Amino acid sequence: MGGTPPLSGVVICFNEQENIARCLESLALCDEIVVVDSGSTDGTREIVRRYTGRVVEQEFLGYVKQKNFALDLATHDWVVSLDADEALTPELAAEIRDALARDGGEVCGYWLDRVTWFLGRWHDRGAWHPDWQLRVFRRSKARWEGRDPHDRIRLDGPSRRLAGRLEHFSYRDLSDSIGTIDRFTTLAAGELHNEGVRFRLVDLLVRPVWRFVRGYLLRGGFSKGLPGFVVSVSSAYYVFMKYAKLWESERSRRES
Repeated sequence: MGGTPPLSGVVICFNEQENIARCLESLALCDEIVVVDSGSTDGTREIVRRYTGRVVEQEFLGYVKQKNFALDLATHDWVVSLDADEALTPELAAEIRDALARDGGEVCGYWLDRVTWFLGRWHDRGAWHPDWQLRVFRRSKARWEGRDPHDRIRLDGPSRRLAGRLEHFSYRDLSDSIGTIDRFTTLAAGELHNEGVRFRLVDLLVRPVWRFVRGYLLRGGFSKGLPGFVVSVSSAYYVFMKYAKLWESERSRRES
């Protein structure tokens, strides 16, 4: 790897046998790969052990806490942190190596251009793009934070963007998408309530419409044909259900 500093790959997973091999193969540039599994029952762990011996079992703590737990297991300062349904393209892996080899200490992290594959299209325009993710960073300068399930890195230092794509294979099909939206909106509504956010009718009526307009018209989702329309509608539906569940939660508390 020449002058490239040692690099840790970090992944959390649960029942990801369809995606995990692709993810771990893309981390071949790393000097070590650390995987934290939260009780997979589908064969994920057996696949993981083909790529690394550093497999740790940890009951799921929530997205932010689980990722920080995994981050603390890395032994190198520079880290590539991926979700199990993500993968670096070979071009992006080479770009990461080159960027780290040139690093003079002035950069603490790199943003990656994440593009999602769904319904037979790469959604590089529309509701899911741009989707810059800070996934390469100095562990000593970074910590996961945010509102479950939407975690993010807090970086103590400057960062730059890389041009290569981070590929994202988020959903198998529409049914998988709907199930994920149901789970994630429950988590998101709970986080809103815990933070003291209260239901407002305007959020339920206006925010979903704006999400659709922004994704389909302003960000060019229409250029992806029917898949782009479906993604824009599902993004609006996500927002609608998040605030509808917040209302439902408050209503249940009042009645009880």
